[in-house]
Amino acid sequence: MLREIVPPTDCPSCGSALEWLNQLLYCKSSICGAQKQKKIEHFAKTLKIKGLGPAAIEKLGIQDFDEIYTLTLEDISSALSSDKIALKLKGEIDNSKSAPLDLVLPAFGIPLIGKTATKKLSETVKDITEINADTCERAGLGPKATENLTFWLINEFYSFYDGYLPFNFKFVVKEKVERRGVVCISGRLKSFKTKADATETLSSQGYEVKSSLTKDVTILVNESGVESSKTKQARESGIKIITDLKSYLEN
Repeated sequence: MLREIVPPTDCPSCGSALEWLNQLLYCKSSICGAQKQKKIEHFAKTLKIKGLGPAAIEKLGIQDFDEIYTLTLEDISSALSSDKIALKLKGEIDNSKSAPLDLVLPAFGIPLIGKTATKKLSETVKDITEINADTCERAGLGPKATENLTFWLINEFYSFYDGYLPFNFKFVVKEKVERRGVVCISGRLKSFKTKADATETLSSQGYEVKSSLTKDVTILVNESGVESSKTKQARESGIKIITDLKSYLEN
């Protein structure tokens, strides 16, 4: 006999009412301990604070981002029962203080404000004080992303974090790189782990990356050896075809 599965109505962590979103249940309570834990985990991971994982966060009793930077060496050593681990973790925390806004902004876990949105903003504004609805629109952020970010700035950043976190909240000033060509990647890569890694390297060296073989593409990357439709089209159009991207960029 089949039994009906009844979805929960309350959050098992904080007891707040759950909300349906895209056929999934979410707790949106600002006081939810489980949510805070996950946000701090994401923050530490994004800023690459080694040693500040779920277990350490729980033992240290961290409830919010600013509490990470008020921890003393003695606090960490006492909570983790190790002077050696405490020294390493304190060093990691101190190193993270120099992180630019390029890394810090995605670390807060603002919905729709990840690396891509942050990169767009970095090309439009210099620091967090210049972010508003107008600059978000000029940067190419969508209405929902803009709404989420401006809401967070008003209700969280300026209300709670401004002045309590050690960052300068400025984007890295990027030197203008001369455009060297337009690249399209076809199929899987062998010289890079992911297309995202390859795209980042190409962009830093002055190449623009397109997902499709548009008329302005000057280089097609095909490391798979498969004669794809893009490869055939590129060959017919006289576009340069590269079979080892990493070697090509190193030459």
